[in-house]
Amino acid sequence: MTHAPGKYSDFEGLREKAVTLRRAGLSRRQIRDRLHVDNNDILNRLLEGEPPPAWTKRPNAKDDLRERARELRLQGWTYDRIQMELGCSKSSISLWVRDLPKPERKRTPEEASAIAKRGWEVTLRLRDEERQRTKEAAEQRVGALSPRELFLVGVGLYWAEGSKDKPYDRRENVCFVNSDPGMIQVFLAWLDLLGVERERVRYTVMIHETADVPGAEQYWADLVDAERSAFNKTTLKKHNPKTVRKNTGEAYRGCLAIKVRRSADLYRRIEGSWYGIVWGATQPIGEMSD
Repeated sequence: MTHAPGKYSDFEGLREKAVTLRRAGLSRRQIRDRLHVDNNDILNRLLEGEPPPAWTKRPNAKDDLRERARELRLQGWTYDRIQMELGCSKSSISLWVRDLPKPERKRTPEEASAIAKRGWEVTLRLRDEERQRTKEAAEQRVGALSPRELFLVGVGLYWAEGSKDKPYDRRENVCFVNSDPGMIQVFLAWLDLLGVERERVRYTVMIHETADVPGAEQYWADLVDAERSAFNKTTLKKHNPKTVRKNTGEAYRGCLAIKVRRSADLYRRIEGSWYGIVWGATQPIGEMSD
């Protein structure tokens, strides 16, 4: 950049003025504007060796955090505790206190492990409580079902878990199999809604041969409130010694198959209703209301 001839010819005189202004507390910008110095190199030479006034220094927002972190470290605090207290990163804490002696370990590894385990147990308990609150809120939101709602639920339930007719294997009969007692209860309520007499319903317990077969038979009979005469012979699954079973214990009761006799017409209604649901779901629906 070129400058007007002789603009900075009296450099020493200009420097004296610049230094005087600097010591009076002016910033670089103020000195530049006051002396009409447009060249930063010249301005640097004019102010060489003169420190900036304190008010022009930008404060470091972390200075207070740094000092507090050092105080806590000297008190024996760990990085984790300091981080929780101050809300800053561990990397920053490490830079601030790395010259300080490490605090003495106050707990044995076993004690530290026990403390960590208790903390994890609390975390799991809080998670479980939150999980239960969410489920309970969702349950309350459903409320009582209308006949139409139960009808649609039952159709979807059957089409997901019930036997279906195939072009290569005509099976126009209603047969529903599940291990979830809630699913069984909903399906039976759905049959009642459709006017299916319980005399047309037959049950079959399907269970592993090594399980508590009599206990399972009694459980399902109590659940569906049916006499044992309504049950077919229990179907037993043979045990494979090479297979490691996970469905064991008192909660394992096998599956219950529910078959409706003389149900070809009912099956056709189910299939037709399902495709009606499919068509309806592809049409504009709108948002779900609270």
